[in-house]
Amino acid sequence: MNNLWDSLWFRRIIWSVAAVFVAWLIYAIITKIFSRYMKHFGTRKSQKAQTYLRLVKSVLRYVLLVLVFFVILQINGINITSVVAGVGVLGAVFGLALQDSLKDIFRGFDILSDDYYKVGDVIRFGNYEGQVLAIGLKTTKLRDINSLNEVSIANRAIEHVEVLSKMINIDVPMPYELSKKKAEEVLGEMVEKISAIEAVEKCEYRGVNNFGDSAMKYHIKVFSAPVNRVQTRRDALSMIMEVLEERKIAVPYNQLDVHQK
Repeated sequence: MNNLWDSLWFRRIIWSVAAVFVAWLIYAIITKIFSRYMKHFGTRKSQKAQTYLRLVKSVLRYVLLVLVFFVILQINGINITSVVAGVGVLGAVFGLALQDSLKDIFRGFDILSDDYYKVGDVIRFGNYEGQVLAIGLKTTKLRDINSLNEVSIANRAIEHVEVLSKMINIDVPMPYELSKKKAEEVLGEMVEKISAIEAVEKCEYRGVNNFGDSAMKYHIKVFSAPVNRVQTRRDALSMIMEVLEERKIAVPYNQLDVHQK
């Protein structure tokens, strides 16, 4: 055993493994401290802290990998000064090749520092409406609220993002033949039924919204958690149809009259 320990290559392997283990231990301890610290915040602050935690973990992982790489080189007798110098020369070359990745990283920091959105928010980007699952160094991961598919979006592409509110706008068409007083009585019943839906926080009638070609359009606002907006809208429309059917009010629609000589 003494002869084995005297072997240079054996000692290099042992110290290299030890370096990797120490780096892993440091990473595990720091992430555990962050996780415990995050529990002391309220719900909204906890979401933001979770977002920062994920980003810090990503940065820490890359930093530790680089440090371990240099330590292992030093253990194995390779002069890291020359390696660092070489990295500096190649940095500009790789910088041009990886400029899209760098844009993603800087954009990721902008998202956090400017509080664009955080983990748990529901955002709209292009054709996607989804809940933010994670914000990484290069991508933002969403769960689409329509399909439940997980979508990864490059941070650099997120230029026009909307953070969805709790408000859902619904226009209810009523025939012109129905008086405003009668229509508002029916709308009051709709608001009452929609308010009883479990996911609905509040429902309000806001008045006449538009004079359509074949109907008067009355406006209702429904407030629900953004992650539930798709199903909440369906449930609200079902309640509206139910009331219209009970009151025997036909939903107006465009009609075309053809006169033949």
